[in-house]
Amino acid sequence: MQPTPGRVPFARRLAVPGGRDGRRMLVVAVVDKIGTGLWGGAATLYFLYVTHLSVAQIGVLMGVSGVLGFAGPPLAGRLADRLPLMRILVATQLVRGAALVALLTTHEYALLVLYSALGALPDRASSVLTKLFAARIAGPRRVRYQAVQRTAVNVGWAVGGLGAAVVLSVGTVAAYQALLLANAASYAVMAVLTLRCAEPAAPGRVVAGAGPAVTRATAVSPWRDRRYLGFTATEVWLFLDDSVLQVGFPLWIVHATSAPVGLAPLVLVLNSVLVIGLQVPLSRFAASREAARRLLLPIGAAFLTGGAALAASATGGPWFATTAVLLAAVAFSLAEILHALSSWELSVALAPAEAQGAYLGVHGLAQSAQRSLGPLVVGAAVSAGPLAWPVLGATLVVTCLAQHRLVRPPGSSRGTAAPVAPVASKKPETPEPGGTGSPGDAAGPLPQPRPDSAQATGWHLRRPGARTPWRGPRAKR
Repeated sequence: MQPTPGRVPFARRLAVPGGRDGRRMLVVAVVDKIGTGLWGGAATLYFLYVTHLSVAQIGVLMGVSGVLGFAGPPLAGRLADRLPLMRILVATQLVRGAALVALLTTHEYALLVLYSALGALPDRASSVLTKLFAARIAGPRRVRYQAVQRTAVNVGWAVGGLGAAVVLSVGTVAAYQALLLANAASYAVMAVLTLRCAEPAAPGRVVAGAGPAVTRATAVSPWRDRRYLGFTATEVWLFLDDSVLQVGFPLWIVHATSAPVGLAPLVLVLNSVLVIGLQVPLSRFAASREAARRLLLPIGAAFLTGGAALAASATGGPWFATTAVLLAAVAFSLAEILHALSSWELSVALAPAEAQGAYLGVHGLAQSAQRSLGPLVVGAAVSAGPLAWPVLGATLVVTCLAQHRLVRPPGSSRGTAAPVAPVASKKPETPEPGGTGSPGDAAGPLPQPRPDSAQATGWHLRRPGARTPWRGPRAKR
């Protein structure tokens, strides 16, 4: 049975882009998030109960790690344009594991801060490297690959979180150390699997001795690209959905609504279910740059709906508040899913091929900035009261509209006509036999010379008014 023209066969829709190496790296992503899920919920408790740090010391440790992590994305992007991507990935995985194991060797505060910060640098870099791998291995199907990966990652998070909950119920020092070692072991497994993958073809890596290609690649810098920098700046605000879901909903449910406190973890469960169920099916709506740009309009509508629902949740009884909170959770989750698709495609499509790594490294700063700025913004919204949420939603709509205009293709603005070729004011001359006419000849395409005879005959395109080189006496007809 032949597939219908214009329709993707069902078997291909189920296939993971990137072949065997693409599937292998999906396993790597799942292992990564299982290990992170095991350690993520226990890290703060480890510093509190095992190394006996104060709450203030833990805050400083996390803050210093976050600041150093800012350098990870641009550094990884620059290296990926110059070195094999898979080797860099293996190096980041091993450094992350080594930094974790180093935490077991000391209780001194300065060393704990140092090891945590050294682990944060490759941790932030890995997100850019993963996106680069998807762009290189899946090509035009990169958005679908990223969607499949994000779905798998959410499954890994859930498995790791459940495992951590079981181990933490013991509550001993050995239990915390076991979770740390399990996460470190996951990085070793990831490195082994990554080494089995072939190096994906890079569209424009800088290679020593490559001649003119080196000059061209080094001349392209994302820091001089005002449109890409503006796009990255708007991304910082659009990534706020993460802080709203992780920080805003629990605080708002407890402090401002009559909904049951147990609704807070259910919001995160609902978010994970929606991501797992919708991320891959909706990826077809961001298969191109223009399609990804169109998604910015429903993203803004979802943000505004979520903000209005959160404001309404503070005005009714338990049932009304619960319904409003769940509606807001669905709206923000949908905005998160659609923005992930749009962001993936636009961040790659706007980057020149010869500097793709450097550009994606700059784009990775948006998420890093949001992790620092987001909790402060969301905390201020919770403190300000119900009206803050519609205002926040409105600012997100304005940001979507600004980005929609910013990433439009060149020459697509309303009222700008495409350049038209000039029309000759007089009838072009008929070309002589064996010669050439002017570039404006309407009789058809100009005859093309043979490469081996072009220089010998002096054949060239004559500019209007230019002399035709003498070719010797013409043969009589």
